[in-house]
Amino acid sequence: MKDIYAIIKKPIITERSAYLKERGNKIIFQVDANANKRDIKKAVEKVFNVHVMGVNTLNVKGKVKRFGRVFGKRPDWKKAIVTLKEGDKIELLEGI
Repeated sequence: MKDIYAIIKKPIITERSAYLKERGNKIIFQVDANANKRDIKKAVEKVFNVHVMGVNTLNVKGKVKRFGRVFGKRPDWKKAIVTLKEGDKIELLEGI
């Protein structure tokens, strides 16, 4: 297993993530592309001191963008939707 702080990169704050947080007690993170579900679960449990019920992951393909006359591509990344146990919450994301 890698360093737990290298697995979780940042939380994803969008309207959809706020909806999932209210309705299903789910938090969305951008994670390392090589991390698997077990690594993500262990990292979230240790860093935030919560109980994780499940982890869903998906690979997000980077968009092709145009910069003047040149076309470029944003990097691919991995998203993890983490379901927390009922009653658990992450204090850092409560004001969002």
